[in-house]
Amino acid sequence: MAKRRANGEGTITKRKDGRYHAAAYVYRPDGTRTRKFVYGKTRDEVAGKLTELQEKTRQGIPAASSTMAFGDYLTYWLAAVAPERLKPATLNSYEGLSRLYIRPALGKKKLNRLSPADVRLFLTEFKVSCLCCLRGADKERPEGKRNCCAVGHCCKRRPSARTVQYIHAVLRSALQQAMREELIARNVARIVETPTVDAKEVRPLDTGEVRMLLKTAQPHRLQALWLLLISTGLRRGEALGLTWSDVDLAGGQLRVRRNVQRIRRELIFGTPKTMRSVRTVALSKGCVRALTEHREQQERERKVAGPKWKPVPEHPTDLIFTTVTGRVTDPRSLNRMLTILCRDAKVRRVRVHDLRHTCASLLLAQGVDARTIMETLGHSTITMTLDTYAHVMDTTLRAAAERMDDALEFGSEEEGETAPDDDV
Repeated sequence: MAKRRANGEGTITKRKDGRYHAAAYVYRPDGTRTRKFVYGKTRDEVAGKLTELQEKTRQGIPAASSTMAFGDYLTYWLAAVAPERLKPATLNSYEGLSRLYIRPALGKKKLNRLSPADVRLFLTEFKVSCLCCLRGADKERPEGKRNCCAVGHCCKRRPSARTVQYIHAVLRSALQQAMREELIARNVARIVETPTVDAKEVRPLDTGEVRMLLKTAQPHRLQALWLLLISTGLRRGEALGLTWSDVDLAGGQLRVRRNVQRIRRELIFGTPKTMRSVRTVALSKGCVRALTEHREQQERERKVAGPKWKPVPEHPTDLIFTTVTGRVTDPRSLNRMLTILCRDAKVRRVRVHDLRHTCASLLLAQGVDARTIMETLGHSTITMTLDTYAHVMDTTLRAAAERMDDALEFGSEEEGETAPDDDV
């Protein structure tokens, strides 16, 4: 005789239509318990879903239901599902957008009652609303802490088009998971058209500005870093995550395998942005010389620091660009350093990411093809490369057309005769 399952362990039953379903008691977001069902084509599939459900219950994670408030579902999704699928920086961004903007506006709506009109109206109002008033709009504030519009002095700060796109992405991703769990029949955020973003024109440094910047950076202890960023187009986190084992100075190349980002108060090492971002990049002779000198300088700093040279145990021990005590350089500190360099070099102020654009524009000016630039920068598709640097490529394309004119004119003068007819 089969042993009877204990109370709360869940049950698996075969339905008349041939499918299986299981039931188990789970926690609601309000702390009470309710019975929840999962379905599947095979017993093993349902057993797996049941085990996952019970594991979340043991961890105290509330289970989702179709009638729960959308704000509660967002909490569940961000706690139980998103961490397994999103990178830490993306998850941190999604949590902030949900807390500041989405929950105050849509949090009280029932998950199964959320409509395309609700999402469309929210995005429309969000685009034209004051950021000061959007943050925590559902909370009562003390008299002295009212939002700026309430006192008649709007700060006129509006969300960027990119922020509106991110908000839409959060809604789309969360509701797609609700569909997978069969809590809703359709993803209403997918029905609403994705907000468009007007692409900002990339304004890289020109050759003269680059030379002035690098000349000013020569006395800087991280001079090799600035040259590397301009020469290879590495992202800020990719460059600061490099170790000496990633670099082959004799072969003149480096391997991008990790990055470092600040998530709240921690510096976290992770994988690069996309699979294409894991790449091998060739180094110029100038970069090889600068890195060789930087290694010698780092050894001198290590000896001077003595016992104070204490890398964080969880971090790689042979980082290339460290502080004077051997710790990882905070990516945010590069922004301050570059601002000072631009001021001292008397060039216009640019972001660290603009050095990546500068690398691409310099390569295009030298006639390097878009596919090679894509591989160097680690773009996921060549379309991204072409779209981002279309305005820079106009000059290159014009030069190519002029070279074609020169070639054709040269050919006709050399031959000294017209082309024969096709029927001869």
